[in-house]
Amino acid sequence: MKLVSRARDWFKQAVRDFEHAEKSLSLGDYEWVCFAAHQASEKAVKALYQKLGIEVWGHSISRLLESLPGEYKPLEELVDMARELDRHYIATRYPNSYPEGSPMEYYSKSDAERCIDYARRVIEFCRSKGL
Repeated sequence: MKLVSRARDWFKQAVRDFEHAEKSLSLGDYEWVCFAAHQASEKAVKALYQKLGIEVWGHSISRLLESLPGEYKPLEELVDMARELDRHYIATRYPNSYPEGSPMEYYSKSDAERCIDYARRVIEFCRSKGL
């Protein structure tokens, strides 16, 4: 029995999370921008796996990208961008990620803008593979 592909659902949510990142930027919620950019990227890559009929687990975008089948593998530059997004999965949300202070005190507008750019590139890469 063939499973129904949820690729479209995953990708739609990725786009929605990306839009949330952009809105958070305008509010100055820079840590949330970085987290939403991570989430958007993760869901876009998982959408690609769904399209390929492959089930995956985990939250590391860089590992997910590196594990794609040969003809779907991205350039190393995109994997490097994903590595930065990976660093924002936990640190954006939990104060114990830092010696003192809250995550919101550690994120800047330039961090947020960079994460939006990287997420946009991950999403566009996945879209270019047929999503």
